[in-house]
Amino acid sequence: MKVLISCLSQSWGGMEMYTLTSLLKLTDKNIDAELLCYKNSRLHKEAINLGIKTSVSNASGYFSPGEITKLATLIELNKYSLIHTHASKDLWLLVPSLKFASSSIPLILTKHVGSFIVKKDFFHKWIYNRVDCALAISQVIKKNLIDTTPLKVNKVKLLYDGINVDKFNPAQAGRKKIRNEFNIESQDIVIGMMARFSPGKGHEEFIRAAEIVSSKYNNLKFMIVGEPSRGEDSYGAEIKSLAENSIIKNKIIFTGFRKDTPDILAAMDIFAFPSHAEALGMALIEAMAMGIPSVCSKSDGVLDIAVDNVTSYLFEKQNTHDLADKLEQLIASPVKREEFGKAARERVIKNFDINLVTGQVVDIYNELIKRKLKL
Repeated sequence: MKVLISCLSQSWGGMEMYTLTSLLKLTDKNIDAELLCYKNSRLHKEAINLGIKTSVSNASGYFSPGEITKLATLIELNKYSLIHTHASKDLWLLVPSLKFASSSIPLILTKHVGSFIVKKDFFHKWIYNRVDCALAISQVIKKNLIDTTPLKVNKVKLLYDGINVDKFNPAQAGRKKIRNEFNIESQDIVIGMMARFSPGKGHEEFIRAAEIVSSKYNNLKFMIVGEPSRGEDSYGAEIKSLAENSIIKNKIIFTGFRKDTPDILAAMDIFAFPSHAEALGMALIEAMAMGIPSVCSKSDGVLDIAVDNVTSYLFEKQNTHDLADKLEQLIASPVKREEFGKAARERVIKNFDINLVTGQVVDIYNELIKRKLKL
């Protein structure tokens, strides 16, 4: 089976990272997978470093005649079994290219981010009519797809993103290495969050809640993992300024972007996920896989992952005092932290193991290909 995976994005966040992760797992299943991406994007560079076969596009806007012709030629030459895109805007390139190439191969969309725009006009109907299957990464995204696009309900399926539970394994991680790197004492309780610096991720609430709980406990450190998104350096500077002017500035650690995510997470004792709106929340899944108890905002895709009072405490989003209260409950109870952490890893293994998810994707591929052959 030969598959073209599309993700035309200049950003470097959860969607782009997962595109590469899922593509590599497909190759493990002996699927010949190739990536279509923007030339010299972060995604392109990371793919090359991983040895992934790539094709590039310079498509922009809704209509790029030259890029459509180029991709149509690529489709004809490579005889793909199907195309799977991780970005809905790519459909404006893919659908015309498939038409131009007179190709009837299946077209799959994975929807990672919701939209507030209703897309049921003539042009969107023409585009989405060519989509054979849409995979929603959470219940909230599934509902959003049905509400905002002309896709038929029977074409929309729920399929969570997955992670490598062997890689994210507390038994394999270097907790001491990271804590030594940042001069964290053995008795310190580390509360961490991991997200790109972007408005709505909850950095402000995290720092304010940290100030509240630090007034009651002396052995706390707060770890903030991540870097600004493309074009959001000023927001990152605002967050660092907020921390620098905080009364607990000496307790806040900025790690920057890290590739040793399992080790970084292993250094934490409690994970905070204060995002205002999240389609799913891969960072939360990774933290739970590491057996870390969490405090999460009660919203959107988080509800597909965390279970209140089982794996996590849920708090009202954007409510700093509720976040602080829930953090304090875990700080005060090592027993509850251990209980939540164990349940969290078990839940991830059962529902978000990437081997399980990839098997489901391949089943969908085979089903769609067989269906096309019967037509």
